[in-house]
Amino acid sequence: MKVLITGGAGYIGTKLVKHLITSPEIERIIVYDNLSKGHHNFFLGEEFEHKAKIQSVRGDILDTRQLKKLMKDADVVVHLAAIVTTPFANTDPHYYEQVNHWGTAEVVYCAEESDISKFIYLSSTSVYGASDHMSDENTTPAPSTFYGISKLRGEEHVNRLAEKKNAINIRGGNVYGYSKSMRFDAVINRFMFDANFTGRIQINGNGKQSRAFIHVDSLCHALAQVITKEVTSGIYNLVDKNLQILDIVDVLKEIYPSLEFLFTNQHMNLRELKISPESKLFELIERFETRELKTELEEFKTRFAF
Repeated sequence: MKVLITGGAGYIGTKLVKHLITSPEIERIIVYDNLSKGHHNFFLGEEFEHKAKIQSVRGDILDTRQLKKLMKDADVVVHLAAIVTTPFANTDPHYYEQVNHWGTAEVVYCAEESDISKFIYLSSTSVYGASDHMSDENTTPAPSTFYGISKLRGEEHVNRLAEKKNAINIRGGNVYGYSKSMRFDAVINRFMFDANFTGRIQINGNGKQSRAFIHVDSLCHALAQVITKEVTSGIYNLVDKNLQILDIVDVLKEIYPSLEFLFTNQHMNLRELKISPESKLFELIERFETRELKTELEEFKTRFAF
């Protein structure tokens, strides 16, 4: 099986390659990335096992000519390339629209004209907007940010593809955890960095807002199975746990006892987004192991150089 991963040198892509490369079912992994986020760490450090399986191609998802050429030599496309941000950020709508919406449309058009058998799109639980109630796969999307809107529009293109191909939308939670190509705009990752190196974190709002989270290893464990197993076309949520920001702070204080924290706009009740961890996807793939947040963050701490 040959797998093309757009955004393959990014935060999730780097870990996904590591999950896939030891699989005997995977013959080749084409890592397609424009490196616009400076994700050169993918190419540095310890060598990948079975590194001969990896083919790196620098390119943009709007370059349909190159995408069509690469898809001639692929069986599965995993579309990770996106402008990613925190769930309720609401800036630069044109950028989201260009990359997450129309960029996804171009990738889908190329897939439609190719012989690939499966298309996997990593969407976001941000498409549900904000709610005081627990959302699940039966909840009607109501995105409240430009980011969420752009991801939902991307899904619509993938759904159209399902008429011809095995097309799968995965709505992932807020991703955290160590990857060689790190993102430090995600709340848990940012808290860990600041706690470790400054001893102080900043909390926006009163900290009582909840978010749906998934560890990057759990996400990639699931994605690797979606690639290699039979999964019906459709939309699936993929989250592990719902946490209040103050829950995260409590765990951080156990790991860093001298931690200080400051509130910004403490009077504000920020929007809620809770997602049921029960997904239809687990009827088709093996469920990942759920670990305690403290265990995950203590492991994360060992990745810092000092």
